[in-house]
Amino acid sequence: MSKVLVTGGAGFLGSHLCDRLIARGDDVLCVDNFYTGSKRNIAHLLGKTSFELMRHDVCWPLYVEVDRIFNLACPASPIHYQNDPVQTTKTSVHGAINMLGLAKRVKARILQASTSEVYGDPSMHPQMESYWGNVNPIGIRSCYDEGKRCAETLFFDYHRQHHLEIKVMRIFNTYGPRMHPQDGRVVSNFVVQALRGEDLTIYGDGLQTRSFCYVDDLIEGMIRLMDSSVEFTGPVNVGNPGEFTMIELAETVIRLTGTKSKLVFEPLPQDDPKQRCPDITLAQSRLDWEPKVALEDGLKETIDYFRSIV
Repeated sequence: MSKVLVTGGAGFLGSHLCDRLIARGDDVLCVDNFYTGSKRNIAHLLGKTSFELMRHDVCWPLYVEVDRIFNLACPASPIHYQNDPVQTTKTSVHGAINMLGLAKRVKARILQASTSEVYGDPSMHPQMESYWGNVNPIGIRSCYDEGKRCAETLFFDYHRQHHLEIKVMRIFNTYGPRMHPQDGRVVSNFVVQALRGEDLTIYGDGLQTRSFCYVDDLIEGMIRLMDSSVEFTGPVNVGNPGEFTMIELAETVIRLTGTKSKLVFEPLPQDDPKQRCPDITLAQSRLDWEPKVALEDGLKETIDYFRSIV
């Protein structure tokens, strides 16, 4: 049994991670300030003796005794992180500093949940970990993109300067049950609109592409990275290389929900990337990981979840 800290543990990804850690016998401390996380996501864990919940903002230091730290704290959807961009940057940067400081004090291994957004609007396709990215440092998405890039810098500086055991994971578009219904991301947008009988909003011409990784696959990759050999730090891409246009995704959602919704088109938001697809060669070779859940199967589970709450 390990004592594991999960920051952002009441969020979409964090709550699924807590489930997996509890299931394998770890003792979990879930920390969240509930800016985007929800107690509903972890309510089923509250009665377990191996689970503890703490309301705390990672922008402030935390003094606990743990063996491992998963740093997932940060709003991840454009609507939420653009609502308070200064706080978003603080969460990524101050949060990384505080969690790295904790890891240094207690000699814990620490994993940073980074993002494919560090690649910006990429000129390389698919994106490999060696690609440095094409990021606008002063745009409306920069609070998140540059905050995560700075967090990666801090992780590697702590690794080089203080010999900290670090893992850096670049997460590509992930979907599944417990997504926030108003997070503004494309899967949740389409599913909620379809279930309400509303037209599905596509930004731009709908030919821009994304890769969609089901949450169970993503969490498996995260745990494998944390458990990997000490010399493998990453960064490593974890996502599904299957690529779909927005129109293809929308048409699949319409078919699976049985809605009579139509497609409507709106202008593309500033700095919205036109392509996003991971090269997962490194994850395959070093973690023996690749996604298993097909998009249609994962969407069925996601639609069932949203039916229960919308």
